[in-house]
Amino acid sequence: MEIKPFEKKLYLASPTMHGEEIKYIQEAYDTNWLSTVGANINESEKLIAEKIGCKCAVALSSGTAALHLAIKLAGEKLYGQAKVGHGVLEGRKVFCSDVTFDATVNPVAYEGGEAVFIDTEYDTWNMSPKALEKAFEIYPEVKMVVVAHLYGTPGKVSELRKVCDKYGALLVEDAAESLGATYEGKQTGTFGDVSIISFNGNKIITGSSGGMFLTDSLEDADKIRKWSTQSREDAPWYQHEELGYNYRMSNVIAGVVRGQIPHLEEHIAQKKAIYDRYKEGFKDLPVKMNPFDAEKSKPNYWLSCLLIDEDAMCKQVRGEKEVLYVSEPGKSCPTEILEAIVSINAEGRPIWKPMHMQPIYRSHAFITEQGNGRARSNAYIDEGTVLDVGMDIFNRGLCLPSDNKMTPEQQDVVIEVVKRCFQ
Repeated sequence: MEIKPFEKKLYLASPTMHGEEIKYIQEAYDTNWLSTVGANINESEKLIAEKIGCKCAVALSSGTAALHLAIKLAGEKLYGQAKVGHGVLEGRKVFCSDVTFDATVNPVAYEGGEAVFIDTEYDTWNMSPKALEKAFEIYPEVKMVVVAHLYGTPGKVSELRKVCDKYGALLVEDAAESLGATYEGKQTGTFGDVSIISFNGNKIITGSSGGMFLTDSLEDADKIRKWSTQSREDAPWYQHEELGYNYRMSNVIAGVVRGQIPHLEEHIAQKKAIYDRYKEGFKDLPVKMNPFDAEKSKPNYWLSCLLIDEDAMCKQVRGEKEVLYVSEPGKSCPTEILEAIVSINAEGRPIWKPMHMQPIYRSHAFITEQGNGRARSNAYIDEGTVLDVGMDIFNRGLCLPSDNKMTPEQQDVVIEVVKRCFQ
């Protein structure tokens, strides 16, 4: 096969529009409802609540804003209201997913808390229930756990929920990447004491931005709506009795979301087809696709990823911002493959670098299934035992082009480029 760069860039995951979106945007324009109230917001909240199976959804400006308010609400349930200028988690530890985007973790810091990172497990690339159990043995005082579902694959959320219940901790579920995915027949976004989803530009459905807080509690939904509109009290003037935020979704953004919602299942089917084609195309290579439990889990296949077998890795060394590798016959590494993908005008990316290895959070505790992972922070494998699963996945894994507008012919080119990296 002759390999030529694509004339039009093939993205990792770009928005896919269908036409209904512009109709609802035009409706917002024609009716002059362009701010943070309007029919698009109301209808989007209703449709998402129905699709996910929760009683209430609150439309917010981003998934991060939704997660911030979810963590703040969970903190108030645990510790009471904080003084103005002080976060509700001030000085308290919170257990968090380690392999995730930092938006999962930053809201803990917004509220003055200290994230303690829980190692990943190979079965789903999500938080390890065994490591979470170990964390509670080390820090029994912790009462909040923030769990993310990576790349659209649900974590072992029922097992994580049981551990949280055993220790009396609240579960905050970050389902930003997993809208439409299910675990044991139940939608992600319904397992947490509080949960959120995202409509960021590259998500399975999008509003260009935006997110939602999900709950079965009308009281909690009303509180989040109040906080997200600067905590204005029910008074004939602007009365404020607690800290507020400008976090409500606009009616224009909600128009895009409203037009996207009917296409969720269509997008998931397209993403699954991409995952399956990669899996078939790579069957003779020393790699594995990002895993899931087929008996319990139905991902939304947001991103297709691969993990190179240990004995098929060429030498690769990563610094803080630079990377070096040595090409070897029959072997490859994420850096070499990503460079090859870039050479055909396509986009891939590394796996999320674990939070415990990020300079901003490197001093924070990190818990593995063996206990305190900081004991061997410079090594992630010792005598065949993986001490740091997240770092191992980061070192050997990468995200492939997963745009649902990608044609099978374009994907065949990507598959061939990856194959040639192992020649």
